[in-house]
Amino acid sequence: MLTNYPDSELVFKSWLDVRFVTSQLSSRPVETGIRQAILGTAWLLALTVLISFPLGVGAALYLEEYASDNWFNRIIETNIRNLAGVPSIIYGMLGLTVFVRTSEGVTGGRSIVSGALTLSLLILPIIIISAREALRAVPSSLREASYGLGATRWQTLSRQLLPSALPGILTGAILGLSRAIGETAPLFGIAATFINTDPTGPGSRFTVLPMQIYAWTGQPDELFRFNASAAIIVLMALLLAMNSAAIYLRNRAVNQRV
Repeated sequence: MLTNYPDSELVFKSWLDVRFVTSQLSSRPVETGIRQAILGTAWLLALTVLISFPLGVGAALYLEEYASDNWFNRIIETNIRNLAGVPSIIYGMLGLTVFVRTSEGVTGGRSIVSGALTLSLLILPIIIISAREALRAVPSSLREASYGLGATRWQTLSRQLLPSALPGILTGAILGLSRAIGETAPLFGIAATFINTDPTGPGSRFTVLPMQIYAWTGQPDELFRFNASAAIIVLMALLLAMNSAAIYLRNRAVNQRV
């Protein structure tokens, strides 16, 4: 067929290229990109880490090192394990009611803050459970040696237990974030499906990769399906990188114990 058009050129074009990653969202499938979705995902993850990591590690330290074995603390531990299995859509409904509507004056409504608070509730049980397991994996001889040298409980905790358990704690936190970044249900009533301005702060409106993928798959123009496929590849690459980091930290912790 090309022989009939000697001056023609055959060009192969990929939907996944630098332009697709750096361009803003558009109503035209051949011009749209995922820049706003990537920036929104980055803002959301950063704020989620700042909220959930200190709270999760602090709760794990209290339950593992300070809390006494009584009925109240046992109820808390049981509820934490149960919360880890709650469907993510429940957290989305809770976030929409509490953070978007009830606390709109504080959070700014449908903002990155509301999304981060919702995802923090989602992954907080995972971080607490993984941090407690990491603390339990520290040999008891390390505690005994520290106490034998006259160290206080806080000195033992901050200088011996936490550094030894940190790889395991980070592994659990990264796996929790991997779950959060792939979730769409908790953000249905919080994130926008189309926004063509970059988020500039915690109070900005935003979209994320899972929401953008969902929006594109529902478009009547079939060309948007190619955009969704390219965005799925980007999301999978991000999840693979985060899971690889978790595996690296876990193997590093095992090698250090050996």
